[in-house]
Amino acid sequence: MSSEEPRTDSPDSPFRHESTSRDEAPQFVLPLVVRIEKADPPARTDALETAARAVLAILGDERSEGDGEWAQSMRDWQDARIRKVVRRARGAEWRKASALPGITVTGTHAQVRVFPPVPLDGWPKELAKLQVSGTELDDPEPPASPDLAGPVLWLSPEVAMSAGKAMAQAGHGAQLAWWELSDAERKAWREAGYPLSVRTAGEAHWRPLTVSGLPVVRDAGFTEITPGSCTVVADHPSLRG
Repeated sequence: MSSEEPRTDSPDSPFRHESTSRDEAPQFVLPLVVRIEKADPPARTDALETAARAVLAILGDERSEGDGEWAQSMRDWQDARIRKVVRRARGAEWRKASALPGITVTGTHAQVRVFPPVPLDGWPKELAKLQVSGTELDDPEPPASPDLAGPVLWLSPEVAMSAGKAMAQAGHGAQLAWWELSDAERKAWREAGYPLSVRTAGEAHWRPLTVSGLPVVRDAGFTEITPGSCTVVADHPSLRG
């Protein structure tokens, strides 16, 4: 991997905001649903980390590989733009969503369910009616310092995002790291349970990260933020120069 240019700046990157050959393919989206009960919402950082692990869980699941039942939809999704949409649910809504095929990942307190990709206009009715906007969460206390010996998804200190948007961006970062790893490195991460941290980088740390050669997410700008904004740097030990 180049030490000057992040892999996501390649002409056919799924995260470029300019038109690419990926736009000509049928478009799919990876649905994620976060459980947010009114009286007991998860902390923001816990939700972000759990969403990132949920993306890794479906990428590494045997049903997503070879002739698995989700393999074709996963291939179709990854051949086009890489879209992720986070919706929220509680109570009966969460129970109905949990009955659909997918994987529920639990963090310290957060619960996120990820589903096989669906066409942009082909959401299951149980998910289509769930709310997207207004997914706001807070950290009651500042997150602890991340384990720098392990994977860290660094969020931009320059881009304000809702919790739902940040969850999708953390998922993008986790996916870019996954793509860059060897089969053996993926296996080790999977067997360890996909440990990772999500933190906002300090101002002085951010610029060096974006030019370090680590995978960088540049958002296509479909929602909330300016197209081309650098939102996440995926710092995995196996990818450090």
